[in-house]
Amino acid sequence: MVKLILTRDVSNLGRAGDMVEVRPGFARNYLIPQGSALEATPGNLRQFEDRRRRIERRARRARKQAELRAQDLVDVEITFRARAGEGGQLFGSVTAADVQQGLEDEGVKVDRRAIGLEQPIKKLGVYEVPVRLHAEVEPAVKVWVIAED
Repeated sequence: MVKLILTRDVSNLGRAGDMVEVRPGFARNYLIPQGSALEATPGNLRQFEDRRRRIERRARRARKQAELRAQDLVDVEITFRARAGEGGQLFGSVTAADVQQGLEDEGVKVDRRAIGLEQPIKKLGVYEVPVRLHAEVEPAVKVWVIAED
């Protein structure tokens, strides 16, 4: 058995940074050539720990920035006026692109793909729409859809 340090997640084996023991052929023919693992030598351990600390520091910084941006979104409410029929059914819909435009009108820039609107809004009402700023930071924006007069 050979001891390796995983440099990226490998299904059914481990996550990046884990030390694993595998058969020599699997290490030599697959993991090391793919760049998925390094031999667990003292030098590689030190080098990988330094790299992991840098990555963790960068991830903490990105999360803090996302939390600061999330504070900007806490009190944001967007109102859309739309034509609606009986029962509050819209003659159209409010999409993630519309929500993005509404946020930009409020002075907040967000990527359209970060807006967690699973289905377009097709009825009048108040909706909480999540905005993914980071894997762990997902504030909700209040979206009002009201009938045109």
